[in-house]
Amino acid sequence: MADLLIIASMRDGKNSNATVGLLKSPTRLFVPMLLALLLALPTAILANDELEYLLAQPESPDGVVFEIVEADESALEDILPRVRTAIERIKTRFPQTEFAVVSHGREEFALQSKYRTENAEIHQQVQSLVSDDVPVHVCETHAGWYGVSAEDFPEYVNVAPTGPGQVRLYQELGYELIIVE
Repeated sequence: MADLLIIASMRDGKNSNATVGLLKSPTRLFVPMLLALLLALPTAILANDELEYLLAQPESPDGVVFEIVEADESALEDILPRVRTAIERIKTRFPQTEFAVVSHGREEFALQSKYRTENAEIHQQVQSLVSDDVPVHVCETHAGWYGVSAEDFPEYVNVAPTGPGQVRLYQELGYELIIVE
């Protein structure tokens, strides 16, 4: 409990000696790091909560659109397998469900044709999704801000005018949204 009081006093800007003492003691650093981790946890499990909620529904959704917006250009390497797993779980419960993926952050740049070799695994995963009738969209507007045009993406990537607009179109068709983080 003493550590929590020290943390509270740090927030108030008081008790600078306590702040110094906290930073000098590795065991006392554990509590602030744990609190920071716990505060970050809800965003990390957001997509999983949305998936579990969807799977608990009594009726099949018309479709599911996965929205991806990341700052890391290599993020799709980790995200696409999770999307594939979610699709498989939903198909097991609701076999007639349709799916789509919309990528409109920096991760979309890994899907450019010129990066097919460098990002071979990502491109293979996208081609696999597309061959399973799961369209993968990127945002032309976002790409354009960085001098990348629709022609810079391979034919298996659908270039939508805007990522958020593409997500809204799917939602208007009755698709449920899962934000992948």
